[in-house]
Amino acid sequence: MRDTSTVSVWPVALVGGVMVERPHVSPARDPKGSHNVIGWLTGWRPERPFATDMAGFAVNMSLLLRRENVYFSLDSQRGHLESDFLAKITTMAQLEPKAELCTKVYVWHTRTEKPNMKDEQRLRKMGKATNEGIEV
Repeated sequence: MRDTSTVSVWPVALVGGVMVERPHVSPARDPKGSHNVIGWLTGWRPERPFATDMAGFAVNMSLLLRRENVYFSLDSQRGHLESDFLAKITTMAQLEPKAELCTKVYVWHTRTEKPNMKDEQRLRKMGKATNEGIEV
């Protein structure tokens, strides 16, 4: 996180009814030599512009200090707080994938109750298990 230039993202385990919610990262490099986030693997509202959990991103403080009126809005639609906030400060192309190009999990949502994996079961039936190709 400390080497975040703008906004970095990574997978989060046991969130949103799935094993792992994570950014999809392009295997090919862009003209600048970087790998880009090209989408999201999530069980809940995958159409969100930034379908990540609050625990799945970091923002360089200097980015926030250079902009006015950047805050978490109480007017955000349920589940869109992260997307609304991130849309004010970055684009998908500017996201910095961490955790070895989002192939490792270093962050877990933990609770004192058994996780509800209903969306994981639904995605598995569609052949889209969230923990394939990732070390959890």
